[in-house]
Amino acid sequence: MKMLINVPESVVADALRGLAAAHPELTVDVANRIVVRRDAPVAGKVALVSGGGSGHEPLHAGFVGPGMLSAACPGEVFTSPVPDQMVRAAAAVDSGAGVLFVVKNYTGDVLNFQLAAELAEDEGVQVARVLVDDDVAVAGGPHTAGRRGTGATLFVEKLAGAAADEGAPLERVEAVARRVNAASRSFGVALSACATPAKGGPTFDLPPGELELGVGIHGEPGRERRPMMTAREIADTAVDAVLDDLGPSGPVLLLVNGMGGTPLLELYGFGAEVHRALAERGVPVARTLVGNYVTSLDMAGASVTLCRADEELLRLWDAPVQTPALRWGR
Repeated sequence: MKMLINVPESVVADALRGLAAAHPELTVDVANRIVVRRDAPVAGKVALVSGGGSGHEPLHAGFVGPGMLSAACPGEVFTSPVPDQMVRAAAAVDSGAGVLFVVKNYTGDVLNFQLAAELAEDEGVQVARVLVDDDVAVAGGPHTAGRRGTGATLFVEKLAGAAADEGAPLERVEAVARRVNAASRSFGVALSACATPAKGGPTFDLPPGELELGVGIHGEPGRERRPMMTAREIADTAVDAVLDDLGPSGPVLLLVNGMGGTPLLELYGFGAEVHRALAERGVPVARTLVGNYVTSLDMAGASVTLCRADEELLRLWDAPVQTPALRWGR
């Protein structure tokens, strides 16, 4: 399989060098794998730090900037960053107002961020943590420790980041992040497997005429495999899976997220079907975001994330944001 890389061992470092060249508003420490907004620490402002394995770009480094994350810690491909990265990031962005760690629910991330929080607190940094676990496809099993953290990570980072920009104290920013996670659910579909640079080929077997429902962002098995379906049928399946778990009674934020290998032409068409399915079920959509935001390398497919919205969350969503991958209002 052809890839636009030098060697697998330098993929993450090469990408970080490219990020630094394209975005001088960021400070990119390639050696230590830390991405920090250049004006950090911002006096009096709670800082947000997140991270995880690389391969899900633009998550997380693409969301560093005013209105979202203060810093991100990219690990190796599909591998958690280490606590030392997180401690360095926290120290770089802490202004004395405290740091919130946003952690996706994968065992390595959870353990390493927990240890990093303890180490950072030993150095005098006040740390809070919020776990993102929005994937309705799995509640547990051999491949997960409870629900996986997927598309809702974007909602948590955007909305909690906006609260921090407003000057909210750490406990308030943490409360917003926890509320957003509790109000969000996701469901993903894979049309093809992804390929890691190290393996150079598909990470799992998915025949051309089939798709995987409820897939994770690392190629973890989903709920079931079926013969290929239309965009309408996939949208109905994904929406029903999310609504069965979320049960919204009012407007929602909608993320139609590409897995990395599906063109926008198809994502917008799929998004139209998701809108239709929600309208037929009486769920009003307050805001919509369509694009590749929480990807799985070159996997073809998409995920649907809904977040129950209220006036405060809509205000925080509309608040200005300026990052490499998400920007409006500035």
